[in-house]
Amino acid sequence: MGEEDATRLGALYDAHAAPIRRYATRLTGDAAAAEDVVQETLLRAWRTPRILADDPETVRSWMFTVARHLVIDEARSAHHRREQPVAEAPEVEMRDATDAVFDQMLVEEALATLSEPHRAVVVRAYFGGMSTARIAQELTIPEGTVKSRMHYALRALRLALQERGVTR
Repeated sequence: MGEEDATRLGALYDAHAAPIRRYATRLTGDAAAAEDVVQETLLRAWRTPRILADDPETVRSWMFTVARHLVIDEARSAHHRREQPVAEAPEVEMRDATDAVFDQMLVEEALATLSEPHRAVVVRAYFGGMSTARIAQELTIPEGTVKSRMHYALRALRLALQERGVTR
């Protein structure tokens, strides 16, 4: 939008927004809805340059008609008919933590079936977020041993979870 267009749009807003807002507020009884009507009315006027070339009183009359039609269209819309105002907002759905607790118990039981060296590697990698090199350094074992223990630990963990009906 050029500077001239911005100036024209500003002048259009200054000349007509307040009266249209008052009119729309009277029709809707809602300041937010009235503001939407004002914006849409001014946008339609802006998109219809032949209207803006008319006499200012004719322009305002046209805008009041557009605003009235917008309010009527909104009142007739399915969206408006289906909305029911309520005194209080509905309760927010709370997620049940039961499944998470059971999952945690199953994982703990499955981890308990692993040998201590295998469990140490899995816990550090998955729950501690450590890299293979960091685990090797902390446990003072070679990285290859960490990888091997991780491989066998995950196989055993998968089997333990299958026995509990968790995985295929």
